[in-house]
Amino acid sequence: MTYKESLNKENIPRHVAVIMDGNGRWAKQKFGRNRIFGHAKGADSVRNITEACRELGVEYLTLYAFSTENWSRPKTEVNALMKLLVKTIKRETNELNKNGVKLNTIGDIERLPDDCIRHLQEAKETTKNNSKLVLTLALSYSSRWELTKAIKNIAQDAADGKISPSEVNETLIHSYLATKDIPDPELLIRTSGEKRISNYLLWQIAYSELYFTETLWPDFGKEEFFKAIYEFQNRERRFGKISEQLVVK
Repeated sequence: MTYKESLNKENIPRHVAVIMDGNGRWAKQKFGRNRIFGHAKGADSVRNITEACRELGVEYLTLYAFSTENWSRPKTEVNALMKLLVKTIKRETNELNKNGVKLNTIGDIERLPDDCIRHLQEAKETTKNNSKLVLTLALSYSSRWELTKAIKNIAQDAADGKISPSEVNETLIHSYLATKDIPDPELLIRTSGEKRISNYLLWQIAYSELYFTETLWPDFGKEEFFKAIYEFQNRERRFGKISEQLVVK
């Protein structure tokens, strides 16, 4: 029996977040090629995992595509990644639209090259009415950037008299986040064997289940994804309670 066949269709997470790691190592270890070759192959995994989410009924998929820290990588790699982003968007937009996938972005998008911004906006406009899956690309994103921006905006609104300090609570903070229109992820997956969060959705994953796999991102296919969902379903999510409190009487 495959992992997909073993899944409880009544317990599929609404939102899965992924740290797509291992593209460069995959290219070097398997083919002796440069990192961009691995990133290009990783785009195939994006397509496969998007399809897997649609098959299971996952409503939101958020992918860590490019962090604010990634701007410090060699300029040649950054430029190649931006070109790959444009190429992938142009290639996949029609397929996303045909399959009912809405494209969304979070992050400091204004830092991206103009052609990236333009193609992202066009793809988002083309897919804006789709509702089968919301695919969010975290681009030029980091959680500290997001939280710093949210705090600045809250402080400015308080100074302008739009809100009072007594109104600041978790709900209000959530409304200032880049993910304000997205539910928190129930499951966070990281590929490549690294076991860290890397400044990703720190507020949102407070009670997410974390799944780490040694599989490098270009090798992370549908069955690997279904395996992650299977493990998620076999964990006890207590949210601060004890096991006995979770028993339905």
